Amino acid sequence: MRPRETSGPALGGSLPRWPQGGGVAMATASPAADGGRGRPWEGGLVAWPPAPPLTLPWTWMGPSWGQHPGHWGFPALTEPSASPATSLGIFEVRRDASGCSMLAPLQTGAARFSSYLLSRARKVLGSHLFSPCGVPEFCSISTRKLAAHGFGASMAAMVSFPPQRYHYFLVLDFEATCDKPQIQPQEIIEFPILKLNGRTMEIESTFHMYVQPVVHPQLTPFCTELTGIIQAMVDGQPSLQQVLERVDEWMAKEGLLDPNVKSIFVTCGDWDLKVMLPGQCQYLGLPVADYFKQWINLKKAYSFAMGCWPKNGLLDMNKGLSLQHIGRPHSGIDDCKNIANIMKTLAYRGFIFKQTSKPF
Repeated sequence: MRPRETSGPALGGSLPRWPQGGGVAMATASPAADGGRGRPWEGGLVAWPPAPPLTLPWTWMGPSWGQHPGHWGFPALTEPSASPATSLGIFEVRRDASGCSMLAPLQTGAARFSSYLLSRARKVLGSHLFSPCGVPEFCSISTRKLAAHGFGASMAAMVSFPPQRYHYFLVLDFEATCDKPQIQPQEIIEFPILKLNGRTMEIESTFHMYVQPVVHPQLTPFCTELTGIIQAMVDGQPSLQQVLERVDEWMAKEGLLDPNVKSIFVTCGDWDLKVMLPGQCQYLGLPVADYFKQWINLKKAYSFAMGCWPKNGLLDMNKGLSLQHIGRPHSGIDDCKNIANIMKTLAYRGFIFKQTSKPF
């Protein structure tokens, strides 16, 4: 059964609506709907209209790409309601500066949306919004818009990102002694970790230490030029064994060793925790803590989310997500900040991060 057209003054035009007994609406928008900029995924309107109780808790209607020239459809959800008075409002589909699709509430009635409804809308819409290159994009909620329509800061933060599998992500990026041709063994000279909250994707704490190399104590000009680390920054610094002890103390202080707290390291590639740390610890006869034995390779996560492999690492990922590169390439702490920013952007689009390393 096709929906019949009914007037929708808040939408600025007609809105297909199911006859009495239904509960799903689909709004369409032409490129002109967003000021003639020719981006049809912007300016689209999604409505949750008044509806009588439904037999099923949720019903949705698929997108209508290409069914009407110049129009794009957006699936919509409705929560079962006993009367039109409990209608929940209208959302607008927009695209923010970072390229993320958003649902922005247009009416104060949207403030009555529950977090579950918002989460459910994001999941359904996320699998049906596509970028111009055909890669699925994920839907997220504009926290600024939510706050403007009556949601508190905690609610806005809660619905901005999908639930992750981990309470905390520990972003890590080593810098090590190097030269051309490569010296052996390489030794870690910068050891940074950012503690990223898995709910808000904000940085909560930082561990950052430089490490004194012992096998090749003098940094090469190549190493200094690549990393920005000069000799004075590593002279007199703790050894790797001492730094690992400090890491363990920091992990305990941050509550990361609590068995009820799920955390995982995140690196740009597998080299840091598969090659560099185990190799140097083996050379020095040091044990490797269990928490270093599982991690997320951001390159793999990015390729799962975006459908392409970032050959040039952080540079390609920032470019693919239209993000500005933070700081200096091959600075460990700056690379960590870039990793965190990329993770936040992917999470904002609805990506769920999973362990990529194989068990040791």
